[in-house]
Amino acid sequence: MSAIVTRNDCQPPAKAAAGRAFGPNHRWKVLGIGVAANAGFSATFSGVPATAVVMRQGYHLDNASLGLALGLLGLGVALSELPWGVLTDRWGDRRVLLTGLGATAAWLFIMAMLVVPTKAAVPGVTLLSESLLVAGLLGGSVNGSSGRAIMGWFGQGERGFAMSIRQTAVPLGGGLGALVLPSLAVTLGYAAVFGLLAALSALSAFFAWRWLHEPPAQGDAHPAAATSGPAPLRNIEVWRISTAIGLLCFPQVAVLTFASVFLHDFAGMGTWVTSASLAAVQTGAMVMRVWSGRFTDRHGNRRPFLRFCSVLSALAFLALWLLVIAAAGQPALMVLLPVMVVVAGISVSAWHGVAYTELATLAGPGHVGTALSLANTLVFVGFCLVPIAIPWLLLFSAWPGVWLAAAICAAIAWPIFLRPA
Repeated sequence: MSAIVTRNDCQPPAKAAAGRAFGPNHRWKVLGIGVAANAGFSATFSGVPATAVVMRQGYHLDNASLGLALGLLGLGVALSELPWGVLTDRWGDRRVLLTGLGATAAWLFIMAMLVVPTKAAVPGVTLLSESLLVAGLLGGSVNGSSGRAIMGWFGQGERGFAMSIRQTAVPLGGGLGALVLPSLAVTLGYAAVFGLLAALSALSAFFAWRWLHEPPAQGDAHPAAATSGPAPLRNIEVWRISTAIGLLCFPQVAVLTFASVFLHDFAGMGTWVTSASLAAVQTGAMVMRVWSGRFTDRHGNRRPFLRFCSVLSALAFLALWLLVIAAAGQPALMVLLPVMVVVAGISVSAWHGVAYTELATLAGPGHVGTALSLANTLVFVGFCLVPIAIPWLLLFSAWPGVWLAAAICAAIAWPIFLRPA
């Protein structure tokens, strides 16, 4: 098992086990690979839902079928995250990331060839759903492996900042996907959508092959030292943070998967407004994640910050719930709905880098891949369940019920996050 150790940036270049020398700034290349890999896959699991309105028309789906297809994309990631994370702790980041990215690129290319609507035929919901499920199963390799690499190459005083930059890849990829993919789907079809996503995964795999290596061990450091401490799956604190992360992602997933449908169907907004709103959510999330990582590194207040974000998110979705109710009676208020969606979306997306850093620190260096994958498993359970549940909530309680449920999930996460030590 590969050891992960804290590096001292003032030391001269060291040599890895394979004998290759790395300069002190190589860690920024590793961080760049983590950002690229996560952005590429985020463009898939966040960008494809941004095309929901176009997908519903192109594949001849109703809301329930659309939710099933998008939900199975999240289910694939949820099912594969933990196995990929365990393999990362055993095999190392490089092998897992190259395998996963290469397979994801190949599968998306197959989808571009075979699982797209044409004039002659339209793929059924079963084929589309199963294809997105496989894409999720393969893409789950990205999250745990890239996070483990970054925790290994960066020191304790900069890990929060580094992980927050890495987590900006999720809104970065999602924002670019929200801006580009809907228009691409309308003009060139889903062959271009899946082809572009395949190219992004292939490009990330190339950079990982070129620069991603295990961090050099220092002195007489022994691999066994890196795996001391309780295993993440038997650590109650790891489970608590992972559960809270998963719960707080439920309202975020609601925004990512159905905000475009909400703004189109309820508020009467066009493609440009819905795409711009989702892109604004992702851009704001990027800025807030970088700021929060630096802020909590300086003040050592990760746990209070996470609890504050839970409360803030709950309040933002409560405000959205009230605005939807008011807009139903006063149509002039409809113009405020995109703004409120952006505010709520940013509030519930600002904390990820801080949460994953705290989780990885609790787990210990030798268990980072497993711990991050446990959290991501619960996150993508949300990506599976939320798109499936929203059509049913719409049936029984319309859009106010959706946003009220989002507020409740954020509020429940607050007491589960750990109190300051």
